[in-house]
Amino acid sequence: MRSYRKELWFQTEKRREFINITPLVEECLQESGIQEGLLLCNAMHITASVFINDDESGLHRDFERWLEKLAPEKPYDQYEHNVGEDNADAHLKRTIMGREVVVAITDGRLDLGPWEQIFYGEFDGKRRKRVLVKIIGE
Repeated sequence: MRSYRKELWFQTEKRREFINITPLVEECLQESGIQEGLLLCNAMHITASVFINDDESGLHRDFERWLEKLAPEKPYDQYEHNVGEDNADAHLKRTIMGREVVVAITDGRLDLGPWEQIFYGEFDGKRRKRVLVKIIGE
């Protein structure tokens, strides 16, 4: 069995963004040369997420509104975590959206459903953060 590891780095312009990283993950798979196996893709920061869903702008706006209802950014003093910080909501949003995805690799391709795409979700942006891509297989 072979393995491959790469870090993808992001720095968003806004506090919250969703970025389709499927093409970057596909590049990693091609670099790995692995034809059959599993791919793990995870955010390595506790205020960011990796998840799979549809690349549809209306859905992304729905996510934003829904997450803001569940864990509103302001007022900052509503959270015990926000002592000298203002990102408690980002920790909660990450918990809701998840840390990682695992995708099967079949015939050298990501084995995704017809509308599935891999996204990086940033909830406390404007600074460099990384995503790990780890691939194992043959």
